Amino acid sequence: MKIFIDSGDTDEIKEAQSMGLVDGVTTNPSLAAKSGKRFKDLIMEITEIVDGPISAEVVAITAPEIISEGEDIASWHRNVVVKVPLIAEGLKAVKVLTSKGIKTNVTLCFSASQALLAAKAGATYVSPFVGRLDDIAVEGMDLIRDIRLIYDNYGIETQILTASARSPVHFVEAARIGSDVITAPWSVLKMLVHHPLTDIGLKKFLADAEKIKR
Repeated sequence: MKIFIDSGDTDEIKEAQSMGLVDGVTTNPSLAAKSGKRFKDLIMEITEIVDGPISAEVVAITAPEIISEGEDIASWHRNVVVKVPLIAEGLKAVKVLTSKGIKTNVTLCFSASQALLAAKAGATYVSPFVGRLDDIAVEGMDLIRDIRLIYDNYGIETQILTASARSPVHFVEAARIGSDVITAPWSVLKMLVHHPLTDIGLKKFLADAEKIKR
């Protein structure tokens, strides 16, 4: 399973990259706004840190505008993936962008039927938002299971990108189910490293090391 960091903070991205965690990056308008940087400048800065897929989201909502904006965004760098909302106009745009060889990430997916439509349109990635489903008392990881089953049934090549991951539980479940990718904020990725028994064991090892003659 590939790991993407969901961030617009280049310091976080650099730290995660230094640990060998990052295969790619996802951003959105909210994360970009927090950076205080011009959107294109932020994306270009990220391309210098991570040599992998970097999702940059359009803000247009009509197919012609999404296509135009998507073409511009895709021209910034070979690793940029155009992030498109899962709406009817978005699917129209994805079909055209895909025909032009432009990679897409269809975002804000909340149902298996939406994921199937995104795949039919030719999406490179589909991003189901598991955390937001959990927020409304729906089991988000069940959606990943359903999409995995449907995609496997028909040999669909669109990659499942588990998004809105908020805990190590989401991370492990995504891996068990067979999600192609998971994206998570730095706060969640940091949690994956830690375990109380690791801390206890290290403390004991260090204490015993003081007793060893060197």
